[in-house]
Amino acid sequence: MSFESLGLSEATIAAVRQKGFDVPTDIQREVIPVLLSGEKDVIGQSQTGTGKTAAFALPIIEAIDPAERSVQAIILTPTRELALQVADEIKSLRGRKRIYVYAVYGGQPIGPQIRALERGTHIVVGTPGRVLDHIRRGTINLSSVKFFILDEADRMLDMGFIDDIEAIFRATPKEKRTLMFSATMPREVLLLAKKYMRDPEVIIVSRDEIVPEMVDQEYLEVVPARKLRTLKKIIDESDDFYGIVFCATKRETRELSERLKLEGYRAEALNGDMSQKARERTFWRFKNRKVTVLVATDVAARGLDVQDITHIVNYSLPMTAEDYIHRIGRTGRMGKKGRAVTFIMPGEFRRLRYIARTAGVEIRKSELSEDIQVEYGESYQKTWSGKRRRYSRRY
Repeated sequence: MSFESLGLSEATIAAVRQKGFDVPTDIQREVIPVLLSGEKDVIGQSQTGTGKTAAFALPIIEAIDPAERSVQAIILTPTRELALQVADEIKSLRGRKRIYVYAVYGGQPIGPQIRALERGTHIVVGTPGRVLDHIRRGTINLSSVKFFILDEADRMLDMGFIDDIEAIFRATPKEKRTLMFSATMPREVLLLAKKYMRDPEVIIVSRDEIVPEMVDQEYLEVVPARKLRTLKKIIDESDDFYGIVFCATKRETRELSERLKLEGYRAEALNGDMSQKARERTFWRFKNRKVTVLVATDVAARGLDVQDITHIVNYSLPMTAEDYIHRIGRTGRMGKKGRAVTFIMPGEFRRLRYIARTAGVEIRKSELSEDIQVEYGESYQKTWSGKRRRYSRRY
């Protein structure tokens, strides 16, 4: 199926081609026709990296009236980083259509946001707290909204945004379309949908599609003292390394990024201790390849949406299968191959096996293991397949 067959206009298709997208993803194939035709609300179960932003953004772009300088779509996201990314994605998809998109979020002065909103915008993307603040100040008027979108609804509810979301919903007109996208469907999300949505169409990307199929997943047994050396080997042996290195702590991101920079790598840290301005600057530098090694914590990297990432390195083994899938889902997108390498310490084999089994993925022993065994004299090896519920040992 092509984008042309989904019912999009020629101008929108041209913008999609400009982005380099050739074939719609599964969530796009399902959601776009539903939003273009009829008046149904939509619930979409899909994780980051499946193209869900374009799935709701393209039909909204088609429906926006540029001549009407009022807010016609409000998109709520759980984090400031995701708000910026969604806004940037919509801007890149609008083509030549004169649609104004603006992101509002906490952690920055409200004055510039107020002035930008006064100039008029068609689509507002923001975090619930700051959006509600603007509503109460009278600087955002949602009386003309045609689309109300909750992105990563499960995370917003986990973060305690339910009261803000409901207050914002009440500020929108009764006649609108409500769209909700969530990686999981816990009871709280379903209750919210039942309360505010009208006979929604439920679209689920199957688990096989959620788990990245284009990612080559490997593991290495590495003791802490040898992690940095092994990481550098992975980077050096790559023709064009452009990736995220996930660490367990904020301190580790700082220390590792500094070590890499001292040795000539274009690396920077991203963690929750950084100011919002510093995080935005780091993200911009990474997105524009001024930085090619982003050393991050799970919390700081949550929601990051960057194209063409070649590698994910789990410098520390994630705690859960969900975190593992979230991490490796940053690569292997839009039909491109990616590589995910997980470092494990002796004693972590059982947890890696559990992650593989729960996530339904196959994590094979890295070919680098042979080099490391020769160099370090290590001989303990395992290979697991979560899909086949089996593992083997070799000594």
